[in-house]
Amino acid sequence: MLCGLATVAVFETYWRFPPHDLWKVTHTGLVGGAGRAFVFLSYSPALAAIPVLLIVADRLDNRRTRLLALVSLVLCATVAIPGVQTPSQLDPRWAYLPAVIGVGLAVGLTAWASAHGRPEAVRTTTAGDLARVSVGAVSLFFAAPYIAAELGFFLDGVPLLGWIFQTGAMRPEPGAGYLHAAVHHGHHHGLDGFLLAVTALLLSRLLGGIRALGLRTATALVLSLMLVYGLTNEAQDQWVEQIVKRGWTDWEIPNVMIPSLSLAWAAMLACAALVYVAFLRCEPLVARR
Repeated sequence: MLCGLATVAVFETYWRFPPHDLWKVTHTGLVGGAGRAFVFLSYSPALAAIPVLLIVADRLDNRRTRLLALVSLVLCATVAIPGVQTPSQLDPRWAYLPAVIGVGLAVGLTAWASAHGRPEAVRTTTAGDLARVSVGAVSLFFAAPYIAAELGFFLDGVPLLGWIFQTGAMRPEPGAGYLHAAVHHGHHHGLDGFLLAVTALLLSRLLGGIRALGLRTATALVLSLMLVYGLTNEAQDQWVEQIVKRGWTDWEIPNVMIPSLSLAWAAMLACAALVYVAFLRCEPLVARR
């Protein structure tokens, strides 16, 4: 639902605004809105679909639908192949199509699992809800500039938020040599980070309902990495737009959107391992509803 709402917002905003008010796109109107929504679906919704499919697969008793879930997962995972995602050019490309198809299949399989999956009541893991709400609330607060940008407005003049966050002020774009709004209209990978972090927090409550230990472990590992990856992307975008663009420092948090052999990715993997060991590895507390 969150990704669906974001897709509608992206479509509407990129329809309304000219490319120079946005970022790395060349089209406007219907083509611009549909194209940017297509690109959005190929990234964070495709990544979010991977743990969803792992959970859904556990509820599917039909071998054919499980095979379809595997196909969907592979298609969604193509987003991580080097060269598929091009943050410097955000017009639609054929390379994004497999991930978009995977997202569509994931939505259909989720609906199928809800209607025809195993009848056993869904079990939720409620232990740690206070931590989930706390992390989610902090992430939501810092996502405020990106939610506004997604809807096509700045936070300038908004009580408190407009004082904390710079959004509409024209600032030098780091490494580009020209002025641009501190937080441009349209989609930001900081919002992708928020969506992925919230997805990981919500789905972690369903670990207790996964029957197979191996599948439960795999899902927990994916969610641990997704949480760290999402928060890192949100923090990196915030750092550039709220710290670097104010001129307080020239140092930037490394961009980790695309997997790479780097210290930044090594640090993320280490943090994800800590999250898994500390919070998601142990046998979850299960409550029936």
